[in-house]
Amino acid sequence: MTKPLILILCTGNSCRSHLAEGILRNALGDLCNVASAGSKPAGFVHPLAIKALAEINIDISSHHSKHLNEFLNDNVETVITVCGNADQACPIFPGQLNRHHWGFDDPAHATGSEAEQFLVFQRVRDEIRRVFEAYAAGRRDQIKSDPPV
Repeated sequence: MTKPLILILCTGNSCRSHLAEGILRNALGDLCNVASAGSKPAGFVHPLAIKALAEINIDISSHHSKHLNEFLNDNVETVITVCGNADQACPIFPGQLNRHHWGFDDPAHATGSEAEQFLVFQRVRDEIRRVFEAYAAGRRDQIKSDPPV
């Protein structure tokens, strides 16, 4: 039996979606496949997003920015958008059963010194962590209660 694919979408796929992907993958372990993509990928993962997750022992340094079209032929069970623009641009994927939208501030727009910007990344990381770890706990409970097919 294949594991369900959860796709996390954001416009640029450089910060929020990678923060969420790393946190959700860490929280779910091998229960689900987790990926992220963007409607207009930035082409890079923001270094402060990598640093913010490294601070909580999650390594996303090998992640790269992807376009959501890369997943159009995949059996995506759940789509989660983390910014309003991605929510509006989000297509329906084959096999999609669930769609959630949880919007977060874009830390890439933070201003000030690098230390001040990093504080914004940490705040958004912590907000994403609360939401996605709660979601993961619910998914784990659901998987445990669903009998195998």
